[in-house]
Amino acid sequence: MDSPGSSALTRSQVARYAIGSLGTGGFATLPGLVLVYYLTDSLGVTALAAGAIVTAAKAWDVLIDPVIGGLSDRSYAQAGSRRRFMILGGIGLPIAFVLTFAVPGGLGPVTSGVWVLIAFMLAATCFSLFQVPYIALPAELTDSYHERTRLLTWRVVVLTTAILLFGAGGPELRGLFPDDPLRGYLVMALVAGVVLAVGMLVSASVAPQRPPLPVVAGMSIGAHYRAGIRVLRESQPFRALLSAFMLQGLATGLMLASAQYVARWILQDEGAVTPLFASLIAPALLMAPVWKGIADRVGKERAFRMASLIFLLSTLALVVMIWVPGWWILAPVALAGAAYAGMQTLPMAMLPDVIAHDRSAHSGTNRSGVFSGVWTAGETTGMALGAAVLSVVLATTGYLESTAGVAMDQPAAAVDGIAVAFSILPAALMALSLVVLARYRLRERDIAGTAA
Repeated sequence: MDSPGSSALTRSQVARYAIGSLGTGGFATLPGLVLVYYLTDSLGVTALAAGAIVTAAKAWDVLIDPVIGGLSDRSYAQAGSRRRFMILGGIGLPIAFVLTFAVPGGLGPVTSGVWVLIAFMLAATCFSLFQVPYIALPAELTDSYHERTRLLTWRVVVLTTAILLFGAGGPELRGLFPDDPLRGYLVMALVAGVVLAVGMLVSASVAPQRPPLPVVAGMSIGAHYRAGIRVLRESQPFRALLSAFMLQGLATGLMLASAQYVARWILQDEGAVTPLFASLIAPALLMAPVWKGIADRVGKERAFRMASLIFLLSTLALVVMIWVPGWWILAPVALAGAAYAGMQTLPMAMLPDVIAHDRSAHSGTNRSGVFSGVWTAGETTGMALGAAVLSVVLATTGYLESTAGVAMDQPAAAVDGIAVAFSILPAALMALSLVVLARYRLRERDIAGTAA
């Protein structure tokens, strides 16, 4: 049986683990921000078809995550490390990411859509190869309740930096080619791919190396899914935490996918997506260490509820832009950014506690990969459904798609739908997540008992 690493983490371990969020944050942010818009406003794909493409690729991701989680646990037992999965994902993802935005000009909407679907599914596969073992690492790097918060706090600092870097810098790179948007998207993808590769490959080096364990016979694909269902059934804290995180992922994914449309049709400036992201991420960057201090004082679960409530109030304030659009929306977005830091730091710091609690309850059996596979599948589902919900809103309100370089006015109903997708719908989802989170009852004393 394997046990977690020593309690105290070195600065090198914390830094190398955190830098992996350049990859995870970058891939979660940039496609979520621009991919639907790329399909509808540069490739001429209809809104529903664009949403279906993104959702199909994410659905594939959800299907393979539990399998990759089980294979990661087997690799950990066989080779003593999860590193080789992380390296494979770190090499493959940048290549597939560039291919996603490398659609040649002149292709029709159908052919272009198929191209993006295949490339993005490949990118999603490579992302899972890295992300699933990456999420499993904190429970194996330290057995300390507070050290996990420290580790995940710095991860979120890098994550928010990545969101700012990709969310604001990506559209700026694209905007350098106003007369050739397709070339702009390709340059954006090439630069982003380099950053993705650096972050992921450096982070792979932090994966601990342990003596190999006896390897049991390989599991079937069905057995991997049954293992995922088993951890959901057996761990009530995991069910509550994952459900809340999925609902919040759906809310933030919906806002992320809507941001480019808010910039273009409500603020009347496609480039406004950059200050939108800056107002979101600058407070998040500053607040991540603050949320760690709050969690140390009142507990992770209470701090998580506080952050979620602040985010909910911020999205409610944004409802006013339906009647009074304007740059004032940057203020509630900034407040949401301050809350978002806690919404990322705290549940990710709570997940290793859930895994450690499960390991104690099952006599030291390490199911970290299974937990992280199911977690990644849930997180991906939430973010993917955000794009799908937006595409339904756009389609039902009469949004008009176009190709690169073609000017188009949108009906008032479509603009109102964009505002609703950025405010009312996320607020409702956040309220539901708080109801679910009330069922999470794992506390520090339970974790301390586990460590003892």
